[in-house]
Amino acid sequence: MTQAYDIVVIGGGNAALCAAMTAAEAGSKVLILEAAPKAYRGGNSRHTRNFRCMHKKPLGPLIESYHEEEYWNDLLKVTDGQTDETLARLVISKTESCFEWMQDRGVRFQPTLSGTLSLGRTNAFFMGGGKSLVNAYYRTAETLGVDVLYKAKVTHLELDGDAISKVEYEHEGGTKSISPKAVVVASGGFQADMDWLARAWGPAAKNFLIRGTPYNRGVVLNDLLEQCAQTVGDPTQCHAVAIDGRAPQYDGGIVTRLDCVPFSIVVNKNAERFYNEGEDVWPKRYAIWGRLVAAQPDQVGYAIIDSKSIDLFMPSVFPPLKADSIEELASMMDLPADALKQTVETFNAACGDDANFHPTELDGVTTQGIDPIKTNWARPINSPPYYGYSLKTGVTFTYLGLKVDERAQCSTEHGKIRNMWAAGETMAGSILGKGYLAGFGMAIGTVFGRIAGQEAANYAK
Repeated sequence: MTQAYDIVVIGGGNAALCAAMTAAEAGSKVLILEAAPKAYRGGNSRHTRNFRCMHKKPLGPLIESYHEEEYWNDLLKVTDGQTDETLARLVISKTESCFEWMQDRGVRFQPTLSGTLSLGRTNAFFMGGGKSLVNAYYRTAETLGVDVLYKAKVTHLELDGDAISKVEYEHEGGTKSISPKAVVVASGGFQADMDWLARAWGPAAKNFLIRGTPYNRGVVLNDLLEQCAQTVGDPTQCHAVAIDGRAPQYDGGIVTRLDCVPFSIVVNKNAERFYNEGEDVWPKRYAIWGRLVAAQPDQVGYAIIDSKSIDLFMPSVFPPLKADSIEELASMMDLPADALKQTVETFNAACGDDANFHPTELDGVTTQGIDPIKTNWARPINSPPYYGYSLKTGVTFTYLGLKVDERAQCSTEHGKIRNMWAAGETMAGSILGKGYLAGFGMAIGTVFGRIAGQEAANYAK
């Protein structure tokens, strides 16, 4: 590079763009190094749909209110308390101001959503999805003078004492380097490296699918780990959901997620139920089902529903299998027909009065006398035609990452790295010890991206 840059941002998704725009607005000359080609820029942010936002009164498409304490309690519930309260509350409290900030930089939001996702009060959905958000941010970054190199794979950050002295990357067939004043690492987790996943999870990981970009392979994270950067998070913990078993190995995105679980029974390859499908509203429970499926034989599950429920959820991009009988459906799904029929009949017999069935809220329509119980939306599966989906574990991002403080600054065991900050999935394990809350990844990336960009700009000055 012949031009001097104050700040290099590694990564090209939401957190990276928030950092780059913030730093540029503060007067810094910024370069983004994005490993993906331009058509696939944006990391996992391309596949996002919404942003979980605290608000004290109606805000844009968000109805009523969603106060800090309720947000915090929702996060506590899905993480089982495995979160850093200081950092989590920092994110939560700043999401309200992020809404207008996002709009000012080109993001547009859909009208309020209703239905079984139950998110009209808590989550603002992007008009055009994550791809539109990413494109809006790149347009804004360009007007701010931010430069972008695509297909620029960062391979090494030279940690010299308490500072990064050099960033090495591969571009246009050669290895190059640059020495900025400050660095923001926003290059995601390691989920696209299947060998690394297998080292963490064991051989079962070979059956996982990766919902997002194939470019998040943890190269920068591993490089910094080898140089004793402080880390946080469990390598086996991740944002993993149940997705359609027909999804591609990489980049299937949000459209392959299956939202039918609350209105189904879910069985393993032996046609046995293994968990309460109606435990809570879907946005608070969808992220546990990736791990549940991962624990089943061959890491696969099967959702069975009937005609009463087929229109109650957002469909996958792939149509379900359809049959006139449970036995026929079992044959189509390679499940033992007698066992599946017995499981369905046992479940149906355990269902009681469903007069209070309400698909958009916890209705208490429960089973009696079977294990596992189904505590909400428990209606008999007895109205043909019957439908079935195969489920596999779809990993979104891993939680092993860089440990940061409230200023997004990274450290080694000897102290702060004075010119390096991190944002987004690469540091989300600082807040997400386990589990996931819909729209919270975008909240972390936006808040910490802005913090990291401002802190890097302050240092560069």
